[in-house]
Amino acid sequence: MDFLNRMKEPVFLKESNTAEIQLENLRKLEPLLTPEGQSIIRQDIKCLEYGIIGEKNIAFELKNSHMPIYILHDLYLEDGDLSAQIDYLVITRKIAIVIECKNLYGNIEINSAGDFIRTMNFGGKQKKEGIYSPITQNQHHLELLKKIKIDKRKNIVSKMMAERYFDDFNKSVVVLANPKTVLNAKYAKKEIKEKVIRSDQLVKYIKDLHDKSKEIAESDRGLLEVAQSYLALHKEVEKDYTAKYERYRIKGEEAEAITQNANALKTHAVNGNKEEGEIPIEESDIYKELQKYRWEKSREEGIKPYFICNNSQLKDLIAKMPKDLEELKKVDGFGEVKTGKYGNDLLKILEKYKVDARGCSKKSN
Repeated sequence: MDFLNRMKEPVFLKESNTAEIQLENLRKLEPLLTPEGQSIIRQDIKCLEYGIIGEKNIAFELKNSHMPIYILHDLYLEDGDLSAQIDYLVITRKIAIVIECKNLYGNIEINSAGDFIRTMNFGGKQKKEGIYSPITQNQHHLELLKKIKIDKRKNIVSKMMAERYFDDFNKSVVVLANPKTVLNAKYAKKEIKEKVIRSDQLVKYIKDLHDKSKEIAESDRGLLEVAQSYLALHKEVEKDYTAKYERYRIKGEEAEAITQNANALKTHAVNGNKEEGEIPIEESDIYKELQKYRWEKSREEGIKPYFICNNSQLKDLIAKMPKDLEELKKVDGFGEVKTGKYGNDLLKILEKYKVDARGCSKKSN
């Protein structure tokens, strides 16, 4: 009865921007922390950025799969003290696949014991470290999903049926979303190899699992009902991702001044003594002037502009508005060498931009 089914393309039944919101909140918090806190939060920001890029890579593959599937992004399950965050859940006409996205940097080796070992290069030297198995992590997600599904059944017979056939319908896979990651799994067992793939293999992997399944294919209506039954398990939970940094938060007037500078420079264009309305920080005069200085210096020294400072460091510079060389050293990326080389020039540029009593950035004549 396939001719009665009109669904031919993938549909995102649930999308999420939670990670982007979390990233924005962490970036806002960074200037308000002590140097130790900033070091910690920068690592967390970097990991979060990697994760977002990885999930976007997977979303791209799924959107271009040209398969009649429903996709749930960022599904949060909770049962008592147990919880699981599922990156993607894909529902085909025959099966459901729990996808764990890993945008790992470095090369990954899986040995015969199933251990994951990451190799990274630091200054020409290789460093190896073990990482928690994403297969085990995804299996925990699957087990919680199974428990919740079974517990929702009303009588013992339906519970037994749900438990017996759960593994036939529900599958799991770990997707390495970083295209630069080299995966070495030649010594891994077959059942391990089959559960770790690269993002460019995902669509074929889903199609192969679907085609091999002996389950009866659902109609359009049945497929939607199955997908909605999974979506109904999602729990909306507000998480405070900033609580862990409270011990590093700067107190008092210094924090107020940093917040005032960041807000003013983020929302106001500066042209002479006239406010031009709300614009992104990248379009403010101070940002453009710092960019111009960076470009001119890079041409003068024959180096790339980001060797002097990258865009993120420019924003941190504007947010903190250091008054002297010692304060400049607290800005991300500015140590003794860069401060000594470019510090006085940068301070002269920053000095031209003030914050008046209303919190509005003003350019000095």
